[in-house]
Amino acid sequence: MAPTRKISATEVAKHTSPNSCWVILHSNVYDVTPLLTTHPGGPTAILTHAGTDASAIFDSLHPSDTLSELPPQCLLGPVDKSTLPSSALDRKPAPTSTLPASSLPPLSHQLNLDNFEKTAEKVLSEKAWAYYSSSANDGETLRLNREIYRSILLRQRVFRDVSAVDTGTTLLGQRSSLPVFISPAAAARLAHPDGEAAICRAAGKEGVIQCVSNNASMTVEEISAARDTSSSIWGAGGQNLWWQLYLQVDRSKSAAFLHRISQPSSGYTAVILTLDAPWPGKREADERASLPPPELEMGGSAGAGVGKQLFAGTESSITWQDLEWVREHTHLPIILKGIQTHQDAAIAARNPLVKGIMLSNHGGRALDTAPPAVLVLLEIRKHCPWVLQKIEVYVDGGIRRGADVVKCLALGARAVGIGRPALYSLAGYGEEGVRRMLQILRDEVETALRLVGVGGVEDVEGWKGWGEDGEGVWDHEKKKEGGMKVKVREGVERIGEGSTRNGEGVRGRVEYVNTRRVDSWIWEAEERSGGIIQRVSSKL
Repeated sequence: MAPTRKISATEVAKHTSPNSCWVILHSNVYDVTPLLTTHPGGPTAILTHAGTDASAIFDSLHPSDTLSELPPQCLLGPVDKSTLPSSALDRKPAPTSTLPASSLPPLSHQLNLDNFEKTAEKVLSEKAWAYYSSSANDGETLRLNREIYRSILLRQRVFRDVSAVDTGTTLLGQRSSLPVFISPAAAARLAHPDGEAAICRAAGKEGVIQCVSNNASMTVEEISAARDTSSSIWGAGGQNLWWQLYLQVDRSKSAAFLHRISQPSSGYTAVILTLDAPWPGKREADERASLPPPELEMGGSAGAGVGKQLFAGTESSITWQDLEWVREHTHLPIILKGIQTHQDAAIAARNPLVKGIMLSNHGGRALDTAPPAVLVLLEIRKHCPWVLQKIEVYVDGGIRRGADVVKCLALGARAVGIGRPALYSLAGYGEEGVRRMLQILRDEVETALRLVGVGGVEDVEGWKGWGEDGEGVWDHEKKKEGGMKVKVREGVERIGEGSTRNGEGVRGRVEYVNTRRVDSWIWEAEERSGGIIQRVSSKL
């Protein structure tokens, strides 16, 4: 039975040391002293709020069912509300914005995805901005994720009827009004009190799939309750959600999550098994924003940033054999997130348990100097193009323009994921900001398709028409003469030192992409390094 003795706020305020640390959470008093040595954020993450009502900051990072996981002995009893200051009685969510609403630029002034990022930097708290924007080490991969798209050029065809354009597609047979989905991004309530539910509502109204983070700040049921179940966009089953899985050391926790999302009424229709962060990367900006004041330093241990806190409990010994464990606990299709080499792409495609792969380097937040996802896509085209036909391939990371989306489609991706833009557009604007962001992206995709000279996504799906032999992808006998072969309707055009056309026996779809500048990025693995280091062409 839970304790019933009411505890005064004055008494709670006395317990602020490492030897006795109490906090108020949702009108109850907890003795969290035993958690100081085990909390993933280090003791200072708790001691900073010792003796106070920590409900607001707690809710911005934790789903509502987290309190049920605390040891029963931690609950001391209800707080005596008559002893609380009036400000504590009128408890509101932790402030997510450093600007008053009147200072926000009008939503109509956000003209591209970068505009949202600039506004978010001004709006978000230091802690939230550091967590969302931070990257591993020197940020080289984060930078390359964006810059690589400038090196891929679109080829425009003329005398085409582009009066109407269709951006609709299907992902694992599920409808999507755009070849875009929202990638998993944790702790959305750091950006807005409505958190992942606001993203869900926006995605539902715009007809795109949301992949919910394993480390969401709301429960899977709370997010699912925000789904659009009536719009004709989605059909009879209502809005589709995907769910990201980090396998936990305590497998019972992962099994419980999989059981919840696998219920027929849950709204979740796929599992994204994340592989690109088996260990947390070093995100210095995130760690710096979490440094405690000097008086709370404990033995030189400063704790960790939000990223490392959320990683706590994640299994780092996962192998291909663990796919069997996942299949035992869910009937939903499995997508592997974090494929970064053509070798792993081929292994995944041959595994009957895998229905799709997401090329991703974790947004540049894990292994710095890992290649951008679109380069891995080009690597797959060169070495094992049959993968593009056998399973669905998605690209995640660095997408900021509709033209970026079209380039990925032409090179063989089925769709692309966007992560940070969803959080940045959520900051300050909530659901309407996310909708505006998706509408901007939709307009840019439509414009790019029209100007390239096609009437819809189906006309530029580069994944269609590949055979096991990879015909039309790479001419191994004439590598010295050129580079990547780009398939077009009337034949093959080799991009490299000069061009030739050959209209005999070429099958496939139209691809309006010139890979001249990135062709030299398709590296040959350096044998002496065991395939870890890759030789980069001197053309760079």
